[in-house]
Amino acid sequence: MAPRNPNWTIPNALTMARILFTPLFVALFVDQDRWAALSLFFLAGVTDALDGFLARVLDQRSALGAILDPLADKMLLDAAYVCLAVEGWIPGWLAVAVVSRDVLIVGGIALLTYWGQDMRGRMSPSAVSKATTAAQMGLVLAAFALALDAGGAWLASLAGALVWITAALTLASGIHYVARGLALFGAGQGRA
Repeated sequence: MAPRNPNWTIPNALTMARILFTPLFVALFVDQDRWAALSLFFLAGVTDALDGFLARVLDQRSALGAILDPLADKMLLDAAYVCLAVEGWIPGWLAVAVVSRDVLIVGGIALLTYWGQDMRGRMSPSAVSKATTAAQMGLVLAAFALALDAGGAWLASLAGALVWITAALTLASGIHYVARGLALFGAGQGRA
């Protein structure tokens, strides 16, 4: 059953919660309350899985949700990567790559919109983007587990592999989004 206002939905409420969790996550991390920060990050990950599922099951997809969901992911992951890099839990270059990719994507969408492209539904997440988000979240969880002495040598090996998998997927998805953006820009120029 769809609500009266298509923006006031359970999935959008979960997405907004994830956005609000981001500064709280940073505050907990900075205050050295790492278990609470990890728990909040995990909860945010659950909301990420639930919002899309519920949007489909409850038929509550919305234009607002299509914008807010990837934005919430980027806010949370970028904040987490900066925190983890500052603490030395992940390489600084990886945090720069993750944040730069996200700035490139958001900036590209803003430019395309400014230049007159109707971006509604045009830059939905691709398979490589979804894999990138999963790898990025997985690395955050693995880094936390290692820092909190919750894993052994196998987890250190997994985290090491995840660094390179995340880097490769971040690069691949960045290239993919740039190619899509250039194609949209070219298509828009053809209509001008």
